[in-house]
Amino acid sequence: MKQARTLLATAALLLAGGHALAQDAVIRKALAERIPQLSQIDEVRQTPMKGLYEVRVGTDLFYTDAGGNYLIQGELIDTRARRNLTEDRITKLTAVDFKALPLQDAVTIVRGKGERKVAVFEDPNCGYCKRFEKDLQNVDNVTVYLFLYPILSPDSAEKSRNIWCAKDAAGSWHDWMLRDKMPASASCDTAALQRNLAFGRKHKITGTPTLLFADGTRIPGAIGAQDVEKRLAEAAAAAK
Repeated sequence: MKQARTLLATAALLLAGGHALAQDAVIRKALAERIPQLSQIDEVRQTPMKGLYEVRVGTDLFYTDAGGNYLIQGELIDTRARRNLTEDRITKLTAVDFKALPLQDAVTIVRGKGERKVAVFEDPNCGYCKRFEKDLQNVDNVTVYLFLYPILSPDSAEKSRNIWCAKDAAGSWHDWMLRDKMPASASCDTAALQRNLAFGRKHKITGTPTLLFADGTRIPGAIGAQDVEKRLAEAAAAAK
């Protein structure tokens, strides 16, 4: 009897798997034929909502029915759990393994004991970054890994070079962001800046500031000191 139940369970799983593969193929075929931009779909998966499927292209999410006859671009909300499922999914998809960060290409800034850690991609010409840096002065016991990320203008590249090549890169960064004092023009090996740009493109970092916390959480845009503290505490709790 036990063996029979096991065989039935296995058969059910195989049928479910076969059905999922067939459904995946139907959706991919229909959308590719009707919407050329969706000819290269990375993943099709069922959502918690019956009859609704998630279609993923990179980190862009769409929703469709079982036949690929309708397409929705928007957010899926779980009203009982009060969770934005689309936001949760994108957060997971865009998470960056903190241990994989090329920290040798960052300016290391230690405040207090520096026990907590955060990485941030910033452009020296970014007004939101300047606001963020002012707020960050109210956060203690943190190590900040600053990745200079000159994406706003050619002048951003020049400023990033001057800061990176300065004898005191951390001090020069704060002089500029907090006091509008740019260090003198300097030259050195700036391959790190090019690697930062390549890393950002790979992980689709399209704006500054972008914050990466030790638990993999990624926050696009400037947040205040209170929110930084909250994210640092969450990362520390996740590590435990």
